[in-house]
Amino acid sequence: MDTTAKPASTPASAPAPAPVPVLAPAFAEFFRYWLRLGFINFGGPAGQIAMMHKDLVDARGWVREQIFQRSLAFCMLLPGPEAHQLAVYLGWRMHGYRGGLVAGLFFLLPSVFLMLFLSWLAAEHGSVPVVAGVFRGIAGAVVAIVAQALWRMARKSLVHPVFYAFALGSFLMGYALRLKFPGIVVAAGLLGVWLGGVRPDIFCPGGTCPPPDAEDVRPAPGGSPWRHAGRVALVFAGVWLAVALPVYLLSGPGSLLPKILNFYSRASFVTFGGAYAVLAYVSDMSMRLGWLTQEQLVLGLGLAETTPGPLIMVTQFTGFLTAWTQPGTMSPLAAGIIGGLLATFGMFLPSFFLVFAGAPYIESLTANPKLRAALTGITAAVVGVILKLGVVFAAATFFPASGPAGGGADFFALALAGLSALALWRTRLGVHHLVLLCGLAGAAWTLL
Repeated sequence: MDTTAKPASTPASAPAPAPVPVLAPAFAEFFRYWLRLGFINFGGPAGQIAMMHKDLVDARGWVREQIFQRSLAFCMLLPGPEAHQLAVYLGWRMHGYRGGLVAGLFFLLPSVFLMLFLSWLAAEHGSVPVVAGVFRGIAGAVVAIVAQALWRMARKSLVHPVFYAFALGSFLMGYALRLKFPGIVVAAGLLGVWLGGVRPDIFCPGGTCPPPDAEDVRPAPGGSPWRHAGRVALVFAGVWLAVALPVYLLSGPGSLLPKILNFYSRASFVTFGGAYAVLAYVSDMSMRLGWLTQEQLVLGLGLAETTPGPLIMVTQFTGFLTAWTQPGTMSPLAAGIIGGLLATFGMFLPSFFLVFAGAPYIESLTANPKLRAALTGITAAVVGVILKLGVVFAAATFFPASGPAGGGADFFALALAGLSALALWRTRLGVHHLVLLCGLAGAAWTLL
């Protein structure tokens, strides 16, 4: 008889414990969080992502760090507003499709109503001297904001000398050759895939991209991913048609509403690189179509910075003004409201579709080396696109065709942009606070 005592299990010999799953909050608490966040999510994409990380990972523990980072990587693969898409995905992760809808909708709704009011104020009362002074001050701040965004994105994206060539090439193609944004994106993506095949060390240390962390990896659903994406696409095509058909059937002669819906729906599928890439594409095409001026686009970005919600809400301003100036048989106000809402609908509906279609397959998507290489090339090219946007905005702000400067240099806007840049780089002043202060400075300068 063997009387040898068996050794007790030790931590070294015991299997590693499975990670304790983070429990999703009760739906009522989940609902209240996203409702509150919609009113306070200032700061653009970077600020909003940091806010969600602090709340959901650090403070509440609803989402693990690994899940959050992998979710952000997934959203960076998609065209459109990454902060909004991250909110939709995290909502889906915690409460399924209804959670994704709640998170995505309440992330937007407060800014929808605020931007409608500000758009009306700019269209109806923008010529009042004090209001025009406010907008003039905001324009000065916008140039500094775009410059800071360009600097941050360049530091993050241009991690190898070859990517400076991507950025310079996209700037020259957009500014000198006047090529359209989708063509630049396709060229950068294809070049990135080719470069990833011949020089993988540029994209991953040692030439091998590490696999995603296996913690809390959800198993992909059975069946074909394409079949799942097709089912989701059918649902969203039905939603889009439910809005589009009345617009097509009821719009009078000369109305731009159908064109606004079509344009912004297409834009959401080609604007890789976040909010400033979207703005670059929208500004380029709006001026090509004769819908808006450079000064109006600068103002729209400034107003979007003062409101909570995604920075891409500037597209609601552009849709509002486009329909306001060419209302057809409708009143300018009615056309403006519908045009603004259609722009928002067209820009953000694809975000829900892309997240819901790809969410179950996030691990394989974020680990795909070809997708990583394409995205890296596109992101580097977007730096050049934003540089072009900054040059155009600076020219429109510092050398306006009309206004107090009389067609010459606007030294007030130059000084305000310089002070704004100093405040952004040297202080912790929030962007929305900076814009408000510059607007007040513009009003005071006008009165004086």
